[in-house]
Amino acid sequence: MPQPRTGAHWVWLVVIGLAAGFLSGLFGVGGGILIVPGLVLLLALDQRIASGTSLAAIVPMASVGVISYAVGGSVDWIAALLLVVGSVVGAQIGSYLLNRIPRKVLSWLFIGFIVVVIATLFLVIPSRDATVDITVLSGAGLIVLGLGTGVLSGLLGIGGGIVIVPLLILLFGASDLVAKGTSLLVIIPTALFGTLGNLRRHNVDLPAAAVIGVSACTTTAAGAAIAGILSPTLSTVLFAIFLAAVAVQMTVKVLRSR
Repeated sequence: MPQPRTGAHWVWLVVIGLAAGFLSGLFGVGGGILIVPGLVLLLALDQRIASGTSLAAIVPMASVGVISYAVGGSVDWIAALLLVVGSVVGAQIGSYLLNRIPRKVLSWLFIGFIVVVIATLFLVIPSRDATVDITVLSGAGLIVLGLGTGVLSGLLGIGGGIVIVPLLILLFGASDLVAKGTSLLVIIPTALFGTLGNLRRHNVDLPAAAVIGVSACTTTAAGAAIAGILSPTLSTVLFAIFLAAVAVQMTVKVLRSR
């Protein structure tokens, strides 16, 4: 398992953590969308190790993010519970599949996933007044969404927020802030259970995850504060731009590899 060996490696881990923490608070994501490509592109970690390390680092930063959103009343606890029911199972499925998918295929899957998310973002009409109406049908839908999110979480090393946030708004009528706060709450057990599965399969660089996670905690609250200031539309556009940049970087990396 690759380990940071130089001062530059540790510095890069801190930088990745600071950026991921801010992004986590700003967009309600776990930060894996930045951590995974950061570890692959900047530190040359294997895609599987990067995914497992990212998932472990997500746990502390998501915890700080939840507190920040909960203080403002922007967490739907019932919706989160239903999502978690599915996500903890899905995370184990994803981590199991991680060792059974070729590295290049996994990279292309990650890129394709980002492209789909970008397209989905522009189908969403953000609203600060919307709420989630819990019915038998919507409750079942939330469990299914949680299951799918958990699989992606364990497989790609993401917390699942880039799936949960837009779909909570689009399909379940949540406001953008409630979607972000609820997403971060769901991410905690999803990432935790996925990490346990990855640890058993030796797909986690624990020292790197610790440095990234602790660094991220220092900027997550600031990101959440800014999220409340930005308009929903501007937040969506900024998120889409960021995801596009990540997709381009990862595509170049894959094309250059043998």
